[in-house]
Amino acid sequence: MRPNMKQRGFTIIEVVIAITIAAFMLAAMMPSVGAWMRNAKIRTAAESISSGLQHARNEAVRRNQPVSFYLVSDTDAVSMTDGCALSATSSGWVVSATSPAGKCATDRDSFVALRPPGDTAGGLSVLAQDTSATSATTVTFNGYGQISNLLPISCIKLSNASDSTTRALNIAVNAGGQIRMCDPAVTDANDPRVCIAGCT
Repeated sequence: MRPNMKQRGFTIIEVVIAITIAAFMLAAMMPSVGAWMRNAKIRTAAESISSGLQHARNEAVRRNQPVSFYLVSDTDAVSMTDGCALSATSSGWVVSATSPAGKCATDRDSFVALRPPGDTAGGLSVLAQDTSATSATTVTFNGYGQISNLLPISCIKLSNASDSTTRALNIAVNAGGQIRMCDPAVTDANDPRVCIAGCT
Protein backbone atom coordinates (compact mmCIF):
# COMPACT_ATOMS: atom_id res chain seq x y z
CA MET A 1 0.00 0.00 0.00
CA ARG A 2 1.34 3.39 -0.99
CA PRO A 3 1.57 5.93 1.83
CA ASN A 4 0.22 8.80 -0.34
CA MET A 5 -2.84 6.93 -1.68
CA LYS A 6 -6.17 8.70 -0.93
CA GLN A 7 -9.12 6.77 0.53
CA ARG A 8 -12.10 6.44 -1.73
CA GLY A 9 -15.64 7.26 -0.61
CA PHE A 10 -18.36 9.92 -0.62
CA THR A 11 -18.23 13.23 1.08
CA ILE A 12 -21.10 14.27 3.34
CA ILE A 13 -22.16 16.89 0.77
CA GLU A 14 -22.43 14.25 -1.97
CA VAL A 15 -24.54 12.02 0.29
CA VAL A 16 -26.90 14.91 1.18
CA ILE A 17 -27.30 15.84 -2.50
CA ALA A 18 -28.08 12.21 -3.45
CA ILE A 19 -30.68 11.90 -0.66
CA THR A 20 -32.29 15.21 -1.67
CA ILE A 21 -32.59 14.14 -5.32
CA ALA A 22 -34.05 10.76 -4.29
CA ALA A 23 -36.58 12.51 -2.03
CA PHE A 24 -37.72 14.82 -4.87
CA MET A 25 -38.10 11.87 -7.24
CA LEU A 26 -40.10 9.91 -4.65
CA ALA A 27 -42.36 12.90 -3.96
CA ALA A 28 -43.01 13.29 -7.71
CA MET A 29 -43.95 9.60 -8.04
CA MET A 30 -46.25 9.34 -4.99
CA PRO A 31 -49.48 10.65 -6.62
CA SER A 32 -49.20 8.22 -9.53
CA VAL A 33 -48.42 5.30 -7.20
CA GLY A 34 -51.49 6.17 -5.09
CA ALA A 35 -53.71 6.32 -8.19
CA TRP A 36 -52.27 3.02 -9.42
CA MET A 37 -53.09 1.36 -6.07
CA ARG A 38 -56.67 2.69 -6.07
CA ASN A 39 -57.18 1.50 -9.67
CA ALA A 40 -55.69 -1.90 -8.79
CA LYS A 41 -58.08 -2.26 -5.85
CA ILE A 42 -61.11 -1.64 -8.08
CA ARG A 43 -59.75 -4.01 -10.72
CA THR A 44 -59.15 -6.75 -8.13
CA ALA A 45 -62.67 -6.40 -6.68
CA ALA A 46 -64.23 -6.37 -10.17
CA GLU A 47 -62.32 -9.49 -11.20
CA SER A 48 -63.33 -11.24 -7.98
CA ILE A 49 -67.03 -10.45 -8.46
CA SER A 50 -66.86 -11.40 -12.14
CA SER A 51 -65.18 -14.68 -11.19
CA GLY A 52 -67.90 -15.40 -8.61
CA LEU A 53 -70.63 -14.77 -11.16
CA GLN A 54 -68.94 -17.06 -13.68
CA HIS A 55 -68.48 -19.71 -10.98
CA ALA A 56 -72.21 -19.61 -10.17
CA ARG A 57 -73.14 -19.94 -13.83
CA ASN A 58 -70.73 -22.82 -14.44
CA GLU A 59 -71.95 -24.64 -11.33
CA ALA A 60 -75.60 -24.27 -12.40
CA VAL A 61 -74.78 -25.81 -15.79
CA ARG A 62 -72.70 -28.58 -14.19
CA ARG A 63 -75.43 -29.49 -11.68
CA ASN A 64 -78.27 -28.79 -14.13
CA GLN A 65 -80.12 -26.96 -11.37
CA PRO A 66 -80.45 -23.33 -10.19
CA VAL A 67 -77.42 -21.84 -8.44
CA SER A 68 -77.33 -18.24 -7.23
CA PHE A 69 -74.72 -15.55 -6.79
CA TYR A 70 -75.42 -13.37 -3.72
CA LEU A 71 -73.71 -10.11 -2.76
CA VAL A 72 -73.31 -10.10 1.03
CA SER A 73 -72.06 -7.69 3.67
CA ASP A 74 -70.73 -8.77 7.04
CA THR A 75 -69.64 -7.17 10.29
CA ASP A 76 -66.33 -8.99 9.86
CA ALA A 77 -64.65 -7.91 6.62
CA VAL A 78 -62.18 -10.81 6.48
CA SER A 79 -64.14 -13.82 7.68
CA MET A 80 -67.79 -14.62 7.12
CA THR A 81 -70.00 -14.77 10.23
CA ASP A 82 -73.69 -15.43 10.83
CA GLY A 83 -74.15 -11.65 10.95
CA CYS A 84 -73.98 -11.57 7.15
CA ALA A 85 -76.80 -9.97 5.16
CA LEU A 86 -77.66 -9.59 1.49
CA SER A 87 -76.37 -6.22 0.31
CA ALA A 88 -76.31 -4.39 -3.02
CA THR A 89 -73.33 -2.30 -1.84
CA SER A 90 -70.79 -4.93 -0.82
CA SER A 91 -67.99 -6.66 -2.71
CA GLY A 92 -68.38 -9.84 -0.65
CA TRP A 93 -70.21 -12.70 -2.32
CA VAL A 94 -71.48 -16.24 -1.87
CA VAL A 95 -72.33 -18.82 -4.54
CA SER A 96 -74.97 -21.19 -3.22
CA ALA A 97 -78.21 -22.99 -4.03
CA THR A 98 -79.91 -21.28 -1.04
CA SER A 99 -79.75 -17.80 0.48
CA PRO A 100 -76.77 -17.34 2.83
CA ALA A 101 -78.35 -14.44 4.78
CA GLY A 102 -77.74 -14.87 8.50
CA LYS A 103 -75.91 -18.18 8.10
CA CYS A 104 -72.61 -17.46 6.34
CA ALA A 105 -70.65 -19.29 9.06
CA THR A 106 -72.98 -22.18 9.95
CA ASP A 107 -73.86 -23.09 6.34
CA ARG A 108 -70.39 -22.54 4.93
CA ASP A 109 -69.97 -26.21 3.99
CA SER A 110 -73.06 -26.09 1.77
CA PHE A 111 -71.78 -23.09 -0.24
CA VAL A 112 -70.12 -23.60 -3.60
CA ALA A 113 -67.76 -20.62 -3.07
CA LEU A 114 -67.53 -17.44 -1.04
CA ARG A 115 -65.44 -14.31 -0.61
CA PRO A 116 -65.57 -11.96 2.40
CA PRO A 117 -66.33 -8.27 1.73
CA GLY A 118 -62.87 -7.00 2.69
CA ASP A 119 -62.58 -4.56 -0.26
CA THR A 120 -65.51 -2.36 0.73
CA ALA A 121 -63.21 -0.57 3.18
CA GLY A 122 -60.80 2.09 1.98
CA GLY A 123 -63.03 4.04 -0.38
CA LEU A 124 -64.28 1.24 -2.64
CA SER A 125 -67.91 1.81 -3.61
CA VAL A 126 -70.08 -1.02 -4.97
CA LEU A 127 -73.61 -0.71 -6.34
CA ALA A 128 -75.56 -3.64 -7.81
CA GLN A 129 -78.73 -2.89 -9.77
CA ASP A 130 -81.39 -4.66 -11.80
CA THR A 131 -82.57 -3.53 -15.25
CA SER A 132 -84.75 -0.78 -13.73
CA ALA A 133 -81.74 0.68 -11.84
CA THR A 134 -83.15 -0.55 -8.51
CA SER A 135 -80.78 -2.11 -5.96
CA ALA A 136 -80.40 -5.87 -6.41
CA THR A 137 -78.49 -8.51 -4.44
CA THR A 138 -78.95 -11.80 -6.29
CA VAL A 139 -78.69 -13.41 -9.70
CA THR A 140 -79.77 -17.03 -10.22
CA PHE A 141 -78.58 -19.14 -13.15
CA ASN A 142 -80.52 -22.16 -14.40
CA GLY A 143 -79.13 -25.40 -15.85
CA TYR A 144 -78.69 -23.71 -19.25
CA GLY A 145 -76.60 -20.89 -17.74
CA GLN A 146 -79.37 -18.35 -18.24
CA ILE A 147 -80.81 -16.00 -15.61
CA SER A 148 -83.94 -17.41 -14.02
CA ASN A 149 -84.88 -15.18 -11.05
CA LEU A 150 -87.07 -12.07 -11.01
CA LEU A 151 -85.28 -8.71 -10.75
CA PRO A 152 -81.75 -10.15 -10.95
CA ILE A 153 -78.53 -8.19 -10.79
CA SER A 154 -77.89 -6.84 -14.28
CA CYS A 155 -75.15 -4.33 -13.51
CA ILE A 156 -72.56 -3.99 -10.73
CA LYS A 157 -70.78 -0.62 -10.56
CA LEU A 158 -67.43 -0.27 -8.80
CA SER A 159 -65.74 3.07 -8.14
CA ASN A 160 -63.70 4.92 -5.54
CA ALA A 161 -66.03 7.01 -3.37
CA SER A 162 -63.23 9.24 -2.11
CA ASP A 163 -61.54 9.92 -5.48
CA SER A 164 -63.61 10.59 -8.58
CA THR A 165 -60.48 10.61 -10.78
CA THR A 166 -59.92 6.90 -10.17
CA ARG A 167 -61.16 4.72 -13.02
CA ALA A 168 -64.52 3.00 -12.43
CA LEU A 169 -65.43 -0.45 -13.71
CA ASN A 170 -68.82 -2.06 -14.30
CA ILE A 171 -69.86 -5.70 -14.62
CA ALA A 172 -72.81 -6.36 -16.90
CA VAL A 173 -74.89 -9.55 -16.71
CA ASN A 174 -77.44 -10.11 -19.49
CA ALA A 175 -80.49 -12.37 -19.56
CA GLY A 176 -78.58 -15.05 -21.47
CA GLY A 177 -76.11 -15.27 -18.58
CA GLN A 178 -73.16 -13.60 -20.28
CA ILE A 179 -70.90 -11.72 -17.83
CA ARG A 180 -68.81 -8.84 -19.09
CA MET A 181 -66.54 -6.27 -17.42
CA CYS A 182 -66.62 -2.82 -19.01
CA ASP A 183 -65.40 0.76 -18.55
CA PRO A 184 -68.21 3.34 -18.13
CA ALA A 185 -65.88 6.15 -19.24
CA VAL A 186 -65.61 4.65 -22.77
CA THR A 187 -68.24 6.05 -25.14
CA ASP A 188 -67.08 4.74 -28.54
CA ALA A 189 -69.55 2.00 -29.53
CA ASN A 190 -66.79 0.21 -31.49
CA ASP A 191 -64.49 -0.03 -28.45
CA PRO A 192 -64.65 -3.51 -26.84
CA ARG A 193 -64.47 -1.87 -23.38
CA VAL A 194 -67.75 0.05 -23.86
CA CYS A 195 -70.62 -0.73 -21.47
CA ILE A 196 -73.96 -1.90 -22.83
CA ALA A 197 -77.07 0.23 -22.41
CA GLY A 198 -78.38 -0.02 -18.86
CA CYS A 199 -74.94 -0.56 -17.35
CA THR A 200 -73.21 2.80 -17.80
